[in-house]
Amino acid sequence: MVRKALVFLALCALAQTTFTTAQTNASKTIVTYPSAYGVSQPLSELPIDQSLFTTREMPEPRPIPHAAPALAPGLQEDPVLQKESGPFVSATPGVDFDGIPAQNYAPSDSNMAVGPNHIVETVNVRVAVYSKTGVILAGPTNITTLFSALGGNCASGSSDPIVNYDRLADRWVISDIGYTGSAPYLECVAVSKTNDPTGAYFLYSYSFNANLNDYPKLSVWPTTSNGAYLATYNIFSSVGFIGADLCGFDRTKMLVGTPSAAQLCKMTPNTEGGYLPSDMDGPTAPTDGTPGVFISWQNSSPGQLYLRKLTMNFAAGTATLSSPTVISVANFTQACGSCVPQTGTTQTLDTLSDRVMYRFAVRHFSDHDRAVVNHAVQTGTGSQVAVRWYELYDPAGAVTVNQQGTFAPDTSYRWMASMAEDKNGDIGLGYSASSSIINPGVRFTGRVPSDPSGTLETEASILTGPGSQTTGLSRWGDYTAMQVDPSDDCTFWYVDQYEKISGTFNWNTNIGSFAFSGCTGGGGGPVVSLTPTSLTWGKVVLNSTSTAKAVTLSNTGTATLNIASIVPSGDFALTTSSKPCGSTLAAGSSCVIKATFTPTQLGTRTGKLTITDNASNSPQTVSLSGTGALPATLTPAGATFASQTVGTSSVAKVFTLTNNLSVALGSIVISASGDFNVSSTTCTTSLAAKSKCSISVVFKPTATGTRSGALSASDTANNSPQKSTLTGTGK
Repeated sequence: MVRKALVFLALCALAQTTFTTAQTNASKTIVTYPSAYGVSQPLSELPIDQSLFTTREMPEPRPIPHAAPALAPGLQEDPVLQKESGPFVSATPGVDFDGIPAQNYAPSDSNMAVGPNHIVETVNVRVAVYSKTGVILAGPTNITTLFSALGGNCASGSSDPIVNYDRLADRWVISDIGYTGSAPYLECVAVSKTNDPTGAYFLYSYSFNANLNDYPKLSVWPTTSNGAYLATYNIFSSVGFIGADLCGFDRTKMLVGTPSAAQLCKMTPNTEGGYLPSDMDGPTAPTDGTPGVFISWQNSSPGQLYLRKLTMNFAAGTATLSSPTVISVANFTQACGSCVPQTGTTQTLDTLSDRVMYRFAVRHFSDHDRAVVNHAVQTGTGSQVAVRWYELYDPAGAVTVNQQGTFAPDTSYRWMASMAEDKNGDIGLGYSASSSIINPGVRFTGRVPSDPSGTLETEASILTGPGSQTTGLSRWGDYTAMQVDPSDDCTFWYVDQYEKISGTFNWNTNIGSFAFSGCTGGGGGPVVSLTPTSLTWGKVVLNSTSTAKAVTLSNTGTATLNIASIVPSGDFALTTSSKPCGSTLAAGSSCVIKATFTPTQLGTRTGKLTITDNASNSPQTVSLSGTGALPATLTPAGATFASQTVGTSSVAKVFTLTNNLSVALGSIVISASGDFNVSSTTCTTSLAAKSKCSISVVFKPTATGTRSGALSASDTANNSPQKSTLTGTGK
């Protein structure tokens, strides 16, 4: 497939000027239009990236200014410290598989988004698409290859990738910094053209000129009729940190691939940074006019969160940023930096504790909108690192703290966490855990609404770390991701890194799921995933049967799926029995359904495959379509030639003979009648199955007035001969 040529916008120069001047004036709206636009090849067609690069540590996130006091002997104990284990975690582990491994880069920047039937993972420099049972469907592909149609730094360098699933639009968004170490620094954004993450993407690059847009985080914030993709950046100039950009992309234009989709930003003072944007979970969008919400901890003493709201008007090219809302929380002390111990090595790991950790997940409930977020703190007693977490009510309105806690049930260090909330109000928290007697592993915990406020249940292990990260590298993760499956709004998916064997620049990623037993359609129940969700046949000869096409049915839940029936409709049939997957399917297992197409009429034929079972979203359907065709066709069915002087030949018109059969067409004879002649043809006495040949016909009138004739192809097809009517006027 030929990539679309870049479309460079005439207003880019103006946009960049606006951006540059606005960096020094926080009152201005920074309006940036794409510096380049393009369309990618389908992700499934991009080359698999198996190369190993020269060992390299990616640029470290630059520290964010805080005035929090340094650690000192006699540190006070965290006032909301949970030192004891709660009840056994009421969530059941589900699917667990390895994701993208290292390519000599560090850290992993492991990130993930979940849709109805797919998981898309990004790490530093690569992207891959998986089924929910861990089958790789596309990639791993170098992210710069995905962005290659943009040229420049988006096609040359990659750092800090994020992937989002836009549930209401059923689309995927992938972003990263176009970073090669020199200006212009870019934010590169890809929005899928369809709901298939292995397909093609609309591509955009936004320039920050000589200012580094460090540690960008993107989110989905649709409102009832439009909304935005929100973004945050820590902006560094040649003189240092100059403030955070809190931004929104024009989601409406990006979803349809409009090249002029703008980014609107407002800049904070240079005393604030490390913000996260609000990221919607669940099926209910914020109402129109709801601002984007951004959170960080920014304070002169521990015990405060900062929350700002950004109201955007893309039509006018303006944005309004609220003053910070100061949210009082329990006192905390920022965790130490590179201090996490591991067994078998003196190398310690970095906590990246100067910022809140991805994601700031927001979900609508009937009583309140609820948001969850976390960061790493020092516990005080024992001085280990722990996860401080918060549940906030109504973040876009009169925000309050519903509950908070610091999770440190033993002397292990816990950090690099991510959290989310399911449709029942159950909270899931995933994180890395390590100590001087264990390798870094991947764990999770959570809580249900009936648990005592501010407490989490006993943790469980997703993966026990086999190795430690050895001498010379303290970077670990930079961020992880906890997502809730939109197919049931109950299943939590978490991605993090670990060491398969002790070493440096050799991390692996792991993707695991769990669900709480009380969530209907989630924990304790089966969950159905179908890949693909539609099947399309091309032309199939009338009353003949096509080759089979397959659908993979996966049970990504935690209980056995009981299949009652699998029924096709229309001109479609199963290749085996009515239940080709059997009557049951174990949790974490998959089976294949195969269907054929036998058209009973000409033209487009549609149907569906309906699976009835005991999953909460039963019945599930797969759309089916195909085209009924004659064995052989001659097109066009007729042609009229322009007036032609008697005795002279016209310009040729071209006709196509198509063999729709799965066997060769034989005994082909091409002829023309009347004042019409075959001037050339690629047709021979036979035509291979599913192939075409062309016939050129000229008009040479023997008399004035209307002249008629026909082009005919006789052959072994049962609709022989195929004919096209011919007319022309002699003058």
